[in-house]
Amino acid sequence: MEKNWIFAMLLMLGLMGCFCCYVEGLGVNWGTQATHKLPPETVVKMLKDNGIQKVKLFDADDTTMTALAGSGIEVMVAIPNNQLAEMNDFKRAQYWVRKNVTRYNFDGGVKIKYVAVGNEPFLKAYNNSFLNITFPALQNIQNAINEAGLGDTVKATVPLNADVYMSPPDNQVPSAGIFRPDINGLMTQMVQFLNKNGAPFTVNIYPFLSLYGNDDFPFNFAFFDGVDKPITDNGIQYTNVFDANFDTLVSALKSIGFGDTPILVGEVGWPTEGDKNANSGNAIRFYNGLLSRLAANRGTPLRPGFIEVYLFGLIDEDAKSIAPGNFERHWGIFRYDGQPKFPMDLSGQLQNKLLVGAQGVKYLDPMWCMFNPDAKDLSKLADNINFACTFGDCTALGYGSSCNNLDANGNASYAFNMYYQTQNQDRQACNFEGLAKPTTDNISTPTCNFIIQIVPSSASSLMPSFAALLFIAFSVILLA
Repeated sequence: MEKNWIFAMLLMLGLMGCFCCYVEGLGVNWGTQATHKLPPETVVKMLKDNGIQKVKLFDADDTTMTALAGSGIEVMVAIPNNQLAEMNDFKRAQYWVRKNVTRYNFDGGVKIKYVAVGNEPFLKAYNNSFLNITFPALQNIQNAINEAGLGDTVKATVPLNADVYMSPPDNQVPSAGIFRPDINGLMTQMVQFLNKNGAPFTVNIYPFLSLYGNDDFPFNFAFFDGVDKPITDNGIQYTNVFDANFDTLVSALKSIGFGDTPILVGEVGWPTEGDKNANSGNAIRFYNGLLSRLAANRGTPLRPGFIEVYLFGLIDEDAKSIAPGNFERHWGIFRYDGQPKFPMDLSGQLQNKLLVGAQGVKYLDPMWCMFNPDAKDLSKLADNINFACTFGDCTALGYGSSCNNLDANGNASYAFNMYYQTQNQDRQACNFEGLAKPTTDNISTPTCNFIIQIVPSSASSLMPSFAALLFIAFSVILLA
């Protein structure tokens, strides 16, 4: 009897430990703008191995959704900005919902909770391109979901950049938050519709961007571990930009009469390359502060308690646009090959441990491309480096990045190797008019990693799970 009691207590403690292995409600963004994608089945296993129960996508790609079938992972599918105009036609919205939501809605299918209608469509950089088509698309998609009988469990939302709200220039405190005057009426209509359908307001918050190109910004205010001079607002002290930004949104919602609207943080994270402040040390500091706060359900001064958050992002994406900055390709908590970058404790308990990396990853041969020291004519070296960096990712060579300290020959070798790896080590991709040559010697330095690319996913794809195979069969029947 006593032994049974002891066993029961040990089992209970073990189960309690499982409940603390990740922050409640924590999700990740799974972007796929990479030249060499990991097989979706590999990524899904990686998510499950790390106890990540929610994922936000940027499309509704069939191979990704098939891999998620039967996983139990909660999913936010997405409609890219370039499809928003089509969604202004209700019949097209109905078709999209049937194709990308309804057909996955069966036992053993995909657990869809949200549909992201566009991605930061009101960014000032878009010059109002999506201003008049986003809200009608949101209405049509949610109405189509409701018509399909899924409105109680699937909610449409619009992930927005934090530039849709602000504090007036003469009163720069969170409690003075308002929506941008040029879109205040539109935001009021959209929030009213979200509330009517029980959908959250989704916002992307990036404390890193407060530092980017702004040396006057108080550095420590981007993190969570204290500042010398907090911002005081009506007796509330703000010690970090995340809280101040989030509460500015809370105030903006209150200003239009919807102060209790649920807020979902669609993206928040820290890059590790491409800027002097983008490195693993700062990323660890940021995530340790963020995750411990989320684990404690502290919330913010104006919205205490639980906050649903999706980290940005899961895996580095070497094909993303670098128009916003070189850091854009380096937001992942995992490298391009699915291996963890730094210690990270998803429980928020500040334990110094690594995440579980992708299993069974296949790499190309141990071959690199380097500058040819015997090259005679160097007159076209700059042109060839520019070509290599146009079609390969050279962002690690930028100021403040890990490969910024290479000499001229090292810069050339890095550029040539990135192109060579992107081209799957095709021998013709390591010539550059006689300026480069392949080598079996690892030419990495202590601070700069010359990568070997992974085998393209079509060649390394894993056999789908039984649930995924069942899903494929069911989909064929449903769409027949």
